[in-house]
Amino acid sequence: MATSATPAVAAIDIFEFKDAQQEKDFRELTMTLRCPKCQNNNIADSNAELSQDMRAKAFDLLNEGKSKQDVVDYMIARYGNFVTYNPPIMASTIILWAGPLLFIVIGFTVLVVRSRKTTDVRVEASPLEDDEQERLKALMKEMEQQETVTREDGKVK
Repeated sequence: MATSATPAVAAIDIFEFKDAQQEKDFRELTMTLRCPKCQNNNIADSNAELSQDMRAKAFDLLNEGKSKQDVVDYMIARYGNFVTYNPPIMASTIILWAGPLLFIVIGFTVLVVRSRKTTDVRVEASPLEDDEQERLKALMKEMEQQETVTREDGKVK
């Protein structure tokens, strides 16, 4: 019972900054770097051990006098382009950048081509044979007779 009543201890990073600018740079960096484990959280919001290590390394690099871009370059070299929310345009990422645009262009082209496709199907009238002509005339005559023969209530017999 005593072990279940102990409060949960969360890891809280406490960093001592030299000045306000260093703290501002650290906050901006941790908000712009993505956690490789959590994938959609930045390292400031993530509680993963990897994010804690990344925050500590960013703090160490800033204490050594490195710029924000140096820290970002270090993180990219270590964890790949995934740690940035805006990966650079390279041969390996070109499909990510051009894919949606290419999909829209292809879809629009297909729609235009399909809508312009003529559906004119012309049936050439072939002359009827003599026996077909006679049958057609007989059917037409029968229809005319049915139209003229009506009952008193106006319905066709």
